[in-house]
Amino acid sequence: MFSKKNSLSLFLIIFIVSLSIFTRFYNLNWGSNYHFHPDENNMASALSRLQIYNLDPKFYPYGQFPLYLGFFTLKIFNLPPSFSNSILILRFYSAFFSILSVGLIYLVSQKIFSQKFSILVSILTIFSPGLIQLAHFGTTESLLIFIFLLEIYLSILIYQKKDNYWQYILAGIFGGIGIATKISSLIFLGPIFLVSLMKFISKEKILSLFLKIYILIFFVINFYLISSPYNFAKSQDFFSSMKYETSVATGELSVFYTTQFKNTLPYLFQIQKIFPYSSGIFQFIFTIIGLVFLLKNWKLKEDKYLYWFIILIPSLVYFFYFGQIFAKWTRFVSPLFFLFPLLSVYFISLLKSKIYCLISIILALLPGLYFMKLYFVSDIRLTASRWIENNIPQGSSILSEGGNVVNIPITDQNYQVINYDFYGDNYPNELSNHLFTSNYIIIPSRRVFKNYDLKYHQYLFDGSLGYKEINKISPNYDLFLDSENAEETWSVFDHPTIRVFEKVNELTQEEYEKLLQK
Repeated sequence: MFSKKNSLSLFLIIFIVSLSIFTRFYNLNWGSNYHFHPDENNMASALSRLQIYNLDPKFYPYGQFPLYLGFFTLKIFNLPPSFSNSILILRFYSAFFSILSVGLIYLVSQKIFSQKFSILVSILTIFSPGLIQLAHFGTTESLLIFIFLLEIYLSILIYQKKDNYWQYILAGIFGGIGIATKISSLIFLGPIFLVSLMKFISKEKILSLFLKIYILIFFVINFYLISSPYNFAKSQDFFSSMKYETSVATGELSVFYTTQFKNTLPYLFQIQKIFPYSSGIFQFIFTIIGLVFLLKNWKLKEDKYLYWFIILIPSLVYFFYFGQIFAKWTRFVSPLFFLFPLLSVYFISLLKSKIYCLISIILALLPGLYFMKLYFVSDIRLTASRWIENNIPQGSSILSEGGNVVNIPITDQNYQVINYDFYGDNYPNELSNHLFTSNYIIIPSRRVFKNYDLKYHQYLFDGSLGYKEINKISPNYDLFLDSENAEETWSVFDHPTIRVFEKVNELTQEEYEKLLQK
């Protein structure tokens, strides 16, 4: 017979697992087979090129592990590695590893909180908007978050126990897999080395400790080699790719999709443009307050604060490194997203009033619950396409924006759609001709006008070009925040705001040229 306590625990476990599965797997095929995420498209293209007798993806910005995981899974179920199947299997594993991360965050939080607050950490993690979004992207972020969390959890176990060879073995295996996914995840081994240093200072047997470090390094190297062999077999291509990616990330090489980072301040950009959106505004506020009180109440000799030390020091090192580089993409700091539920719950645990606790929990959950609306409706670009086809006369000439994302999928062939590439086309001469011949303009996202200071957008928005905004199709999935002010990963790839303009005042081509050249 189950006791009431055991029955309640079982119910909570089932509840948390069910919530995790629902929020991560629901509507994995968002976009209805239009694939708008450029990194996801690149990985799916590489996966679809794989053959059982030729496992070279000819793509090296990421390692081969996630590609092989998807490819062999498709083989097991006798499914062809087509582009669409590749997208779905990559998304499946993003959702899967995100669910495992919910379980890990519960295990980690049990070391520093009571059971009820550990459950609360899990629930806040489930409804973290950024983690929900990443689970629906067929990219590497969910896997890397899982590996970082696993290394932290194993580090805590190592600190607690003396006979811990198996923790070092597991840390080595998943450390190698992490590096075989993305080279920068080498830093995820930081918690293991930190705890090993702490044990060295506490005078654990030196020979035993060195043997464990050797075991760790042995498994890291071997699982890296096994999981990403073409980093070595095609070392020249791999290093060439790494050189290019590093040049882009550091700003040494200027490309159109890093323009948003010009003149931005290290660390402040992430604090303003990434974290409030990915965690939700209330979790973000609670995190800051929680961190302040944690540091104020710090007692290093207590075990729970030692565990906080193991969690925070590697995380801060990670943030200090990736927060200062030129390209401040969301994916560079996404492994830190698990900190927000932890620190938010620390703040909530300090509240004396149950009413204040309840209000704080509701506020922390609201942005994630609100964000989930995204997956219950048609993709905003499909909604925009239907509106265009129902409200713009057939035969109209439409000027839109091309670039690094799939164009607005207007299926009606009776429109003349020009997807002008602001990154490569002859600006402003060709653009002035398009403005003269077009009847309507579509702004498919904030990507260009937030990245480029062009007279075109300034004059379009103030009416100088003779066009008037007739519809603004907004997904409205950000509570109290404007998604267009976030780093573009947040909105451009899966829920952009789309604007439609109609020509209401005819200008000559010469007048357009003069305006754009001002």
